Amino acid sequence: MIDIGVNLTNKRFDKDLVEVIDRAKSANIEAMLVTGTCLAESEAALALCQSNPDFLYSTAGIHPHDADHAAQNFIEQLQRLANHKSVKAIGECGLDFNRNFSTPENQKRVFAAQVELAAKLQMPLFLHQRDAFEDWYGILQPYLDSVPGMVSHCFTANEQELKQCLDAGMYIGITGWVCDKKRGQALRDIIKYIPLDRLMIETDAPYLTPQNIRPKPKSSRNEPSYLPYIVEKIAEVSTYTTDDIVKASTKNAKRVFRLDE
Repeated sequence: MIDIGVNLTNKRFDKDLVEVIDRAKSANIEAMLVTGTCLAESEAALALCQSNPDFLYSTAGIHPHDADHAAQNFIEQLQRLANHKSVKAIGECGLDFNRNFSTPENQKRVFAAQVELAAKLQMPLFLHQRDAFEDWYGILQPYLDSVPGMVSHCFTANEQELKQCLDAGMYIGITGWVCDKKRGQALRDIIKYIPLDRLMIETDAPYLTPQNIRPKPKSSRNEPSYLPYIVEKIAEVSTYTTDDIVKASTKNAKRVFRLDE
């Protein structure tokens, strides 16, 4: 299995990061992508990867929450980071009009610049979208044929938006949201529409701890070793076996993020 989205630089992992990584390996996870959400976090993600280069990879990007604070030369800095072998995608980037921690104008400006960078560097995009689908898709649409892969990370949108993403050739990242008893039903209802060759799996740790873990963990912190519970839930609500999901999502992640290069 490959966890395509984990926030290992989050302070909740400071005390036991080595153990967290060891538990991930014991859970048959063969690689993880550490998410970059701003310049500082992207730098930290890369540094972490360089300490474990055969297991950890990273993304470099600016999350919409951080768009208001993007440095003037953020594209130059992201391009510098992207030159490193461990950095496999531009992102996490996109739009989030649910919380608007940054203004919509700045979100769109910073996102559009990162999409253009991904096309220029021929790197995949690790994408965020919440309550902003129309504007988000509008920025991506001119680049659908020029960016070598787009991954809709932590997908929580509706059936129509899912089908639009699939028609555009995007990959769909499924997190522990699918295991959420209250919030996850809409996602569980549409999982069946995701073809195996477009499916990826991720924990988004330390967030979105799968609710189907038994016995329930003492800590609310999610971690990569819980990825199998997401696989189990996807299998439960689809026609795919756990083996199908593991094999296909691993193959997809290796191809899109060029993990064997």
